[in-house]
Amino acid sequence: METGPTDAVDLWWLPLGAGGHSVRLNGRVFEAVASRVARRPACDLYHSALVVRSGGAGHVIEMTPVVDGDGAARGVVAGGPVGVRAAGRLRIFRYEVRCWRDGVIPDAGEAVDSPRTLTRDAGVARRVLDLAPSVPTPVWGRDELRTGEMWNSNSLTAWLITRAGLDIDAVHPPDGGRAPGWGAGVAVAREAAGP
Repeated sequence: METGPTDAVDLWWLPLGAGGHSVRLNGRVFEAVASRVARRPACDLYHSALVVRSGGAGHVIEMTPVVDGDGAARGVVAGGPVGVRAAGRLRIFRYEVRCWRDGVIPDAGEAVDSPRTLTRDAGVARRVLDLAPSVPTPVWGRDELRTGEMWNSNSLTAWLITRAGLDIDAVHPPDGGRAPGWGAGVAVAREAAGP
């Protein structure tokens, strides 16, 4: 990831399952069923990540599976269980939230319509970094927070954008795409902000 002198918050859209076949296949099956139930055309599914440049340093903020016990090396600031809370005792059933200084988005080469610069305001960029460790960490893939949508990587991104005070209503996935979980992040952030 390149960093420049300009502070900014950039949004990246990655096709769900970029770099892997299992997640991509499962995502297509999920979307086929979801679109049929909703009586709408199937969409391309996207996973989101942020790259925040602040004070001359770049940080990748992303939710990913836990790969090993050395989260500090990847800037892990939070984490939670996947699927079922009780299973979260096992690393394979945990996710991590990274705020990784000088980090990388492994599948950036597959990104679509990215990066999208959301702001160049230094204060907002700093606020996004400061908020990352306080993101809610409910069970991934479930609707524990009762928003009507599951919590996932898109929830994290939407939560950060909303809490930082950016115009979340102006942010959309690439044409023909959908970002499941996005609405959960927006709803939880707006609830926390109050009336």
